[in-house]
Amino acid sequence: MTDYGIDVSHWNAVDDWNAVRGNNITYSIAKVTESTEHVDSAVGSHVNGARGAGIATGGYHFARPVDVAAQVAHFANNLNQHGLLNAGSIWPALDMEAEGFGDANAFIRDFRDQFRARTNTNGLLVYANLNWFQNILRPDEWADDGVLLWIARYNGDPGNPGWAHPRLAIHQHSSEGQVPGIPGPIDRNATVGEYTRGHFTS
Repeated sequence: MTDYGIDVSHWNAVDDWNAVRGNNITYSIAKVTESTEHVDSAVGSHVNGARGAGIATGGYHFARPVDVAAQVAHFANNLNQHGLLNAGSIWPALDMEAEGFGDANAFIRDFRDQFRARTNTNGLLVYANLNWFQNILRPDEWADDGVLLWIARYNGDPGNPGWAHPRLAIHQHSSEGQVPGIPGPIDRNATVGEYTRGHFTS
C-alpha cells in the first residue's frame, strides 16, 4: 500500500493540519537546519501542527560542503529540541542538493557515521534528485541497512520515479502538489514499491 506524505519548510504555510491529514497524508518531513548555524523559522509550528493532527513527523538537514562534525551537531541538537529522535518519528533526512561537494559520497558516509555516533540513531534518509542519483551518488558505498533513499523526480507518477535501487523508499513526485489545508503548492511524496511509512519510522 502506498503511503503519501509532504515535506515542508518556512516557504510553506499550513493553515489546517487536520485537513492535511484528512487528505490521506500520513507523514511529514520538516526542514530543521541548514549548514552549521541556520535553523528553519517554521520548524516548531510545522512539527507541532503535524503531530497534533496525528501525522508522523521527521526533520531534514540541508547539507552544505562545510565541516561535517559541526553540521551533525547542529542537526542533532535541533532534532532533540523538537523531539524528532523520539519513537514514532520519521527517520532524520540528509538533503543533498547543494553545489560544491568535492566528494559527496565521502561526505554522506562521514555524516552517517558521525550522526549515528552522536545520536545512537541508526535510521537515515538520503534525499537527492534524479541527476544526483544517476551521475554523482553511489548509494552502494553508503546505503547500508540503516539508510533509505528519497528521490526527487517531478514526473507526476507517485511511487514510480523511473529509477530503481533496492534501498529506494520515497519518491518526491511533485513540487506543485495541492493539499487541502495548505494554501500554496507543496512537495508531495509517495512510498516506492513494497516500502511503507513503517520502514522509515523509528
